[in-house]
Amino acid sequence: MAVDVEELLSGLERGERRALARLLTLVEDGDPARLREIIAAIHPRTGRARVTGITGSPGVGKSTLTNAIAGELRAQGRSVAILAVDPSSPFSGGALLGDRVRMQGHHADADVFIRSMASRGHLGGLSFATPQAVLVMDAAGFDDIIVETVGVGQSEVEIAATADTTIVALAPGMGDGVQAAKAGILEVADVLVINKADRGGAGQLASELRGMLEMGHELEDPDAPPGWWPPIVRTVAVRGEGIDEVMAAIEDHGRHITSTGARDQRQRDRAVHTIREIALETVRRRFARLGAGDDERLQALADRVAARDLDPYAAADELLAALDSAG
Repeated sequence: MAVDVEELLSGLERGERRALARLLTLVEDGDPARLREIIAAIHPRTGRARVTGITGSPGVGKSTLTNAIAGELRAQGRSVAILAVDPSSPFSGGALLGDRVRMQGHHADADVFIRSMASRGHLGGLSFATPQAVLVMDAAGFDDIIVETVGVGQSEVEIAATADTTIVALAPGMGDGVQAAKAGILEVADVLVINKADRGGAGQLASELRGMLEMGHELEDPDAPPGWWPPIVRTVAVRGEGIDEVMAAIEDHGRHITSTGARDQRQRDRAVHTIREIALETVRRRFARLGAGDDERLQALADRVAARDLDPYAAADELLAALDSAG
C-alpha cells in the first residue's frame, strides 16, 4: 500500500498519534529514500526534548523503573514518549516483548506514547533506527523521551551517544558491580540506580560502586575542571520508592551539563555518532546490493587472500575503490 509521507508529516504537526506511529514504522523499516525525506523534514523541529537513557543487565527491573519515572513525569505535567528497544526474534526480526506489559497502566493517557523497537541484531543495546526514532518523537513535541535498552550486558555504552542523561540500573545479588566494571558501563553512567534495594546486598553493592567511582576519580587529571560525580540512588521501583531521588538526580545532571557547556558538546557528539552510523549503514547496504560483477570481484579477492597473495586490508581497499568508481 502506498504511503503518503507528506501527509504523515502534516499529521505529526497536528499531534496525531497514528501519524507518529506510521512514521516510526517507516523509520524502523529503514528505506533510505523515505528515511532521508522524513529526517530532512523534521530535523529543524528537533532538539527540544530531554532524552533519558536507561540501561543495565537483564533482570534489574529497567521496564519497571521506566514505568515509574514516566509516572512521575506525568505527575509533573510533562508529556512522555518511551522507546523500548527489545531483543530481536531470530525468526521474524520483531520485538519479543512488544506488549510492554509493565507499562500498560499508561495506555489510556494521551500524553504518554510507548513504542517497542527490535534491535535486529544491532550491537550496543540499541537499534540502528533508534536515533532517527528519537528525532521523530522529539519533532512530535514530547517534553521527555525515555530510551530503554535491550540489556545485553557489556555492549550498552552506545546509549550515551543518544541520551542527555544515562541511567545505569543495577540490582543486588546479580554480580552487577563486577560486571559493570568489566563492561565499562560506569564510564557512561550519569546516574547509578540500585533497584530492588529491599533485597539483601544493596548496601554492599553501593559500597562497591562508590569504591569504583573513587578509583576512577583518582585517575582523573587533577588540573581538569570539576566533573559530574554520578549519584548512587536506591529504589524499589515496583513500589515507587526512591523515584523522587532519581528525578532529582536527572534534574541536577541536566543543570550541570547546561552550566558547564557539556550539553552542547553532547549534541555535537551525538551528531558525529549519527553521521558516522548513517555512513556505515550506507556502505553496508552497498555491499548487500553487490551486483554479479562486484560479487565476482569479491570472490577473486577472497581467493587471493586465502592463497596469501594479498592481505585482507589491501583486498578491502581494492573492493572499496571498485565500488567508489562504480558510483
